[in-house]
Formats: sequence, structure tokens, C-alpha cells
Amino acid sequence: MPAPLKFIESTPDLPAEADVVVIGGGVIGSFTSYYLAQRGLKVALVEKGVVGGEQSSRNWGWCRQQNRDERELPLATKALDLWEQFGLESGQETGFRRCGLFYVSNDGEELATWAKWGEYARSIGVKTRMLNSQEATEKGGFTRQVWKGGVHSQMDGIADPGLAVPAVARAVMALGGTVHQACAARGIETTGGAVSAVVTERGTIRTKLVIHAGGAWASSFMRQLGVRFPQATVRQSILAVGTGHMSLPDAFYGDSMSITRRGDGSHALAYSGRAKVDLTLQFLRFQKQFLPMFKQRWKKVSPGGLQGLLAGHETLSRWALDRPTPMEARRILDPAPDAKTISLTVERVSRLIPAVATAPVVASWAGFVDSTPDGVPVIGEIPAVPGMILAAGFSGHGFGIGPGAAHLVADIVTGNEPIVDPRPYRLSRFDPGALIDVSEF
Repeated sequence: MPAPLKFIESTPDLPAEADVVVIGGGVIGSFTSYYLAQRGLKVALVEKGVVGGEQSSRNWGWCRQQNRDERELPLATKALDLWEQFGLESGQETGFRRCGLFYVSNDGEELATWAKWGEYARSIGVKTRMLNSQEATEKGGFTRQVWKGGVHSQMDGIADPGLAVPAVARAVMALGGTVHQACAARGIETTGGAVSAVVTERGTIRTKLVIHAGGAWASSFMRQLGVRFPQATVRQSILAVGTGHMSLPDAFYGDSMSITRRGDGSHALAYSGRAKVDLTLQFLRFQKQFLPMFKQRWKKVSPGGLQGLLAGHETLSRWALDRPTPMEARRILDPAPDAKTISLTVERVSRLIPAVATAPVVASWAGFVDSTPDGVPVIGEIPAVPGMILAAGFSGHGFGIGPGAAHLVADIVTGNEPIVDPRPYRLSRFDPGALIDVSEF
């Protein structure tokens, strides 16, 4: 079933021209459109399905600095401030709050890794605190267990995946931007090699700037332009249980399990990192570059089935701009949740938090998480196609760092001082033969 999501109305008419066309109505595309509209640009946001319909509404909802790779940490820090700022300046409700994140563990190696990360993070101003056994056990009293230690990242928080992206899209329209749902971008037209228009199923929009923030569809779309973007998706499953009567934290992690309070009063439960890999032609094409990542994470990743192949987002086929594309055949990627993962998640969380064992399951869903070979996104201009910017491959981190990444995209478009150094996110780091530095978290 789809994850809980607030639906919004679209702008009625497609514009004939725009300063910028943003492809993809997820968290990255919507926030990018917002920041560009704030700067006075005429923005058209096109989405093949519904705003927030894919991974942007299917994630944990964590907005964290804790345990971020050092390449992503600057974005994560900026994003937290931007989440807060967006609510204040737009008046829209995203469910964001700095509730703090609470981690516990009985694994000495895991605790040592957290401690090492904390030393680095504190050196650059991040507020994070290791907890000793007594502190972790007292703070985690709801688990009724003794813990060796833990972490409290007091400035981190959560937002509601069902509310956030639609709220941003509404803010885009309030600023004069346009939002077009059920409007797939089929491709790009160029003049002299540079972007001159975006062809959608509803018509053509003349523009000199295009931002592709299409999540799991990015690699197949870029292939139409002759651009090689190594990307693979894994299928992850989540459920929500009714916990209205329980005294539980907003966000908790222990024994690879996470629980997160949602806006409707339920808690989302997830098995961190556990995923299915569906074999596709795109996966086979890029498998060599992904070997270091799968070698590092093999304990939690297992072979899947045909869902990824049948969904069509990892196709290697070419499509014409005057005929329906795979994106129109599959408006929303909505894979079935893996029953074994759902059952195992409930079992393990119930061992952690006994009260959850009797909580009713109110929803379950799955999503395709798109990743790059190193687990760090690609954000930047595509030299082979002047006027094209790619922002994809967020590797399960896009929701939390979304405002920061989107602000960086807007900076690149307008020539402003970048909010963070953009160099770690260049596509060229995946040129054939380049070494892959896989993120640790």
C-alpha cells in the first residue's frame, strides 16, 4: 500500500516557457523549486505522479547530523536550520521539530564507531553526546533493558514524510511557481548542444535550465542524453503501528531497529539497512562500481525478485519524445512490502520495546531507495549538456538533507556563494576506473 501522504492540487495550465524547469516532485525537487522561486525565477515543477509520492513519503523522517559521512555532514547541518526556517517563513506545516535522536547499543565496536564519529563532529561544532551505561539505560527505560552505552544527538530531529513535501510544493505555488502533477517529463530538447526546452506529456516548456531531481528514475533519464550516471536501487519495507497510549520517544535507534513518531500519532518501525536488491539490466550495467558498497553491507542486503525489473525505472531502453514513456506506464513506484522483513521488524522491535508487541499494525509500505556507488549524492552541472543540473542518488538520506541539497542547487543556478563546497558531489568522481570511497554510514 502507499505510504500515508497529503495530496495537493496542481497548477491548471502548463506554462509555455520558464526560467527553470525542475523534474521530480520529491523533497529535492520541491525544495529546489521553492528556493528558486524565492529568488524571483519563474519555476515550473513537473512530476509524473503525485508530489512526494515515492521515497520522499516512504522514509523514516529523520533529519540528522548524527553519523553522517563527512561529505554529507555540512549539508545535514545546513538542512536542519533550513527545515526550521522554512516553517517560519512559509507558514506551512512539515512536522519538523528538533526532538533529538536517541541511540543505544550493547555492541562495543558500534559504540566505538559512534564515539570516533562524535570526536570529529564536535570538532566542527556538531552537538552530540555519548551516553554511558547508566545514562543509556535510564533514558531507554521503555526498553526494560540494560545498555552498554548510547548517543544523544540533541539538535537533530524529525519531520513528517506524509506532510512535508506537499507543504513545500504549496509554498512554491504561493511564491508564483507552478506545480504540475501527472505530467511526466519525457526528455530534453537542445539547441547547439545546450538545453532549450523540456518535452512533457502535456506539452513543451521552453527553458534554458533544467534540474533533474527524479530519484530512482534519474539514471535511465540521463541515459537518454548520453550521460552515464551509475545508480542502483534497493527495496526497503517499513510499517507503522498504533502507539497512541504508549510513552515512547519521537526517534529511537537500537539493535538496527528504528522507531519514529509520525504526525498521526503512530510510530514507524524500520530495520535499518535491510533491503532487497532486484536484478535489473541497469544493476548489471553498473555492478562493478557497486561491488565495494555491497561488500561492506552484504549482511543486510539480500537478493530480491522481479519487482524492480517490472517497475521500469532501471530500464536501459531508449524512448521517443512523442510517445508514452516508462514513467507514464508507472506513475508511482509502489512496490509491495516484503512480508518477511515486516514480520522480522515487528519481532525485533517487540524484543526491544515489549509494549510494541500488542500494538496494531496500521500501515505497511515499501519504496525503492536510489543510491550511488559511494552512498553520497550527485549534485551539480552536467558539462556534456549545458543547462542541465543533476541532483540524485541520495542513498536514503535525501529527506533529511533535502533542504540543504536544494539550496546548493539553487546557489549553482543563480551563481550565489554555495551554501557548502559542491566539489564532493561531482558526477565525475564515478568516471570509469575511479576509486570508490564508500560512506561508512
